[in-house]
Amino acid sequence: MSFPLLTATAVLPAVGAIATAAVPAAQRTVAKWLALVVSLATFVLAAIVAIRFEPGGARYQFTESHAWIKDFGVRYELGVDGIAVALIALTALLIPFVILAGWHDADPLETGSRRWRPTQGFFALILAVEAMVILSFEATDVFVFYIFFEAMLIPMYFLIGGFGDRAHEHGEKAASTQRSYAAVKFLLYNLVGGLIMLAAVIGLYVQAGTFSLPEIVQARASGSLHMATSTERWLFLGFFFAFAVKAPLWPLHTWLPNAMGEATAPVAVLITAVVDKVGTFAMLRFCLQLFPEASKWATPAILVLALISIIYGALLAVGQRDIKRLVAYASISHFGFIIMGIFAMTSQGQSGATLYMVNHGISTAALMLVAGFLISRRGSRLIADYGGVQKVAPVLAGTFLIGGLATLSLPGLAPFVSEFLVLVGTFTRHPAIGIIATFGIVLAALYTLVLYQRTMTGPVKAEVAEMPDLRVRELLVVAPLIALLIFLGVYPKPVTDIVNPAVQQTMSDVHQTDPKPEVEAAK
Repeated sequence: MSFPLLTATAVLPAVGAIATAAVPAAQRTVAKWLALVVSLATFVLAAIVAIRFEPGGARYQFTESHAWIKDFGVRYELGVDGIAVALIALTALLIPFVILAGWHDADPLETGSRRWRPTQGFFALILAVEAMVILSFEATDVFVFYIFFEAMLIPMYFLIGGFGDRAHEHGEKAASTQRSYAAVKFLLYNLVGGLIMLAAVIGLYVQAGTFSLPEIVQARASGSLHMATSTERWLFLGFFFAFAVKAPLWPLHTWLPNAMGEATAPVAVLITAVVDKVGTFAMLRFCLQLFPEASKWATPAILVLALISIIYGALLAVGQRDIKRLVAYASISHFGFIIMGIFAMTSQGQSGATLYMVNHGISTAALMLVAGFLISRRGSRLIADYGGVQKVAPVLAGTFLIGGLATLSLPGLAPFVSEFLVLVGTFTRHPAIGIIATFGIVLAALYTLVLYQRTMTGPVKAEVAEMPDLRVRELLVVAPLIALLIFLGVYPKPVTDIVNPAVQQTMSDVHQTDPKPEVEAAK
């Protein structure tokens, strides 16, 4: 029996979460180091999965299958394709930076005689989220996927509601109310989506007699499993609704600005760079593979919703006064590009969408974490409270600029390649959608450069005159992310080589081929 590498990659952070939570209250530093070491060990396992994965080999590799709930046909089935490998690597890569960036975010404060924020709990919850996200990427049993898709909501609820941002313009009492509101809104939106998906999961089992994704896909391809058109469409909508909430797609997006605005910067990164990727990943793995005909039927409507997300998110980002909410609305716009690429039904679009998931995770982490360092120094999230920071903290300002330029997809930085592929893939099949979507790039340049101008340039405000530059720990967080943005912007081949075969297989599942060019190349 081969070593269960996928199980180990997910179990390690889960065990680490339990161990971290069990550290005595007086040993906060021990809990931090334990969480960091566990996250680094998890990254090593994820790297081994990526290195040993064979892009030209079987579709699902490192597979594991064990009977679990026999009476209901549920099996503990894991397996990864190239898309899952890339996203597991992204998750395992970002968690150590999240932990390092949040090193002091959960240190207890004294409010009278009351201690606030259990440090061990903060880092244990981060590791618990990591374990559940990785299992979601690995699961090839639909029911197992559903369990972890929903279970990750619980630790995220406590991270948002119990460990919110300390920089709040209206004081701690108002901040506590806003955190609670954001956490409950996050939970309710995603629970409603999950309940609708549960009904669809049950309906799928009634139709197929199994929860195994490979078995259902194979049965559909061979013709041994046939679904009525109306049944397939309803089941597709049940799955897609839950994934669109998680993604988030307009008009189901409204929980994200609240959650990111009230969470600490590292938890905000966890939300948009890690957890939300499960939604777009699931569209590729489950919606397209399980319901190919319904996916094609819904494509025009989904493309319109994605286009609205792109423009709407960018327009609201332009008008934001709050730095973190600006990044949140920018992410809504970026998720619109990802979903547009998925449902463009071209190999360029889907490869670009997958690459976009990876690059957006890195670029958003870089920008949001530097923004978090900035906010912790000034104690305010409002853009108007800053000015002239580049004169007193040039390294902080420089890293903030690079993160912002990556967000607007500047050529030479990683998001440019993925956004270009998405637009090319969309334009070849849906030219009108592709043309309108490019307006989102213009708006991205506007909100990013205006943010930088208002916070970093101009006269030095008195409140930032003594602001320290990035410290060693903060540089250890930011420098590798910026290096990755540059490396993948120049040389994205390591990621595209892994994801492209999986994209081609998904295209085959939905019976789609790339449109032929209208003009033949000269011979």
